[in-house]
Amino acid sequence: MSDLKKPSRFEVADRLHSAAIHLLRHARKQDALAGVGPARLSALSVLVFGGPMALRQLAAAEQVKAPTMSRIVAGLQGSGLAKIETDAHDARRIRVTATAKGERLLQQARTRRVQQLAEILSEATHRDLDTLLRAAQLIEQVVKQAADRKQ
Repeated sequence: MSDLKKPSRFEVADRLHSAAIHLLRHARKQDALAGVGPARLSALSVLVFGGPMALRQLAAAEQVKAPTMSRIVAGLQGSGLAKIETDAHDARRIRVTATAKGERLLQQARTRRVQQLAEILSEATHRDLDTLLRAAQLIEQVVKQAADRKQ
């Protein structure tokens, strides 16, 4: 691609998609050290960063059906990483909450991932790091704007 030709949105989206997948695959190698499967770790992340939520909300956030999420939550609960509480107003409704142990485990897993990514960036110049930081900020901004438009 020449410097004179501006990339299309599709080209940028394609490159971002590919880069994000490669980056996350590389970082995900650290997740095995958490001793929790990827589905449970992902659901735990939603609970830690999103706060307590109903099972259906958690299933929607993870893009799985409620019975699948019930099994994931049962595993988290059995490991002491999450707890289930009944709604004070409706005993048929439950809320899933990460436990302190779950929060610690997730933060440790996140730290390992971030350290892995930081190692990848160890050879980057200050200018490249500034560029990557700005790119991350722009990605966060456009994703937030897209989410706000859907609300």
